[in-house]
Amino acid sequence: MRLLIVEDDDIVADAITRGLAAADYSVHRVASAEAAQAALLNEEFAMAVIDVGLPGADGLTLVRRLRSTGNTLPTLILTARCTLNDKVKALDLGADDFLSKPFEAAELAARCRALMRRSNGAASGVIKLKRMSVDLKGKQLRIDDVAVELTAREWLLLECLVRRIGLIVPKERLLQAVSHPDQEITANAVEVHISRLRAKLGGAAVVHTLRGLGYRLEEAKSA
Repeated sequence: MRLLIVEDDDIVADAITRGLAAADYSVHRVASAEAAQAALLNEEFAMAVIDVGLPGADGLTLVRRLRSTGNTLPTLILTARCTLNDKVKALDLGADDFLSKPFEAAELAARCRALMRRSNGAASGVIKLKRMSVDLKGKQLRIDDVAVELTAREWLLLECLVRRIGLIVPKERLLQAVSHPDQEITANAVEVHISRLRAKLGGAAVVHTLRGLGYRLEEAKSA
């Protein structure tokens, strides 16, 4: 599986390349956002690991450019900055995950595996957890192989959360998902729908609230 690494620091890039090669990934490394965009035009990648501090356009600008053209390539942001505002900005621009420097090679490889599992599940149309199956194309939720009925807004919220399972989804993104031109939806209404969704998920999955950031769907831990 081929990964794109966008990192201008030779020492960091070498460490990333060796760590991912040890995890059986093939790596193509570039040192700028512009070189990354050129590589993406000529080659297929399973995901991209992008440093924020690049020469010229930075990593977040690269992510914004990709998303503005409809490119849904899974992206993991590497950053030495890890404030709340930095995290919110990265998520709002379309990054799928972020990892703070310094980091262990094993954690980077694990994050890459998780991102690609989510991406593959979304591409196939069915995302499966231990007790829960979400058919994105058929718009059906099954828990313990029993169909669970959701309202239209509950489904839209679940779809947003399950496509980024294990990652934070900003409340603004959920608000956009359930809004309708003929009817304004408030942030409080989103919380109400989330509460109802939690009740229907029961013990199959957990929707965490992260104050100031948004929500995160995770598979419930086994008893």
